[in-house]
Amino acid sequence: MFYVCRVNSKNVEHAVVKIGGRTDEYPMEAKKAFMKDLLDAYPEPRPATTTIATLLKRMQDKGFVAYKSLGRSREYYPLVKKKDYFSKHVNGLIKNFFNDSASQFASFFTQETDLSKTELEELKKLIDNEIKKK
Repeated sequence: MFYVCRVNSKNVEHAVVKIGGRTDEYPMEAKKAFMKDLLDAYPEPRPATTTIATLLKRMQDKGFVAYKSLGRSREYYPLVKKKDYFSKHVNGLIKNFFNDSASQFASFFTQETDLSKTELEELKKLIDNEIKKK
């Protein structure tokens, strides 16, 4: 899985690419991918090559991906772990959309999503375990 995500202050845009036949919601799982592989993984209508190239360039500028030149092709590979990438973007989301308040985020998340009682209890257990660690 190679996942490209662009986040800005107005919205969140994702360009998800399936490699290996599955889709995940987290970034950078592929070891390596060529532009052709990324484009071929999209269903029709596919985005323009320039769209994917722009996203990859921005990811490269931010230090998330790099590439190795092989002839006239570029083989892209991730520079960060999925967990680190996801953590950075969730923290940015909290900062930009919830006034840097994890409490506001948690309030929104628990009230505006369709979580079951069991899921809410699991979240409570996770929070209680983290409190015990501190």
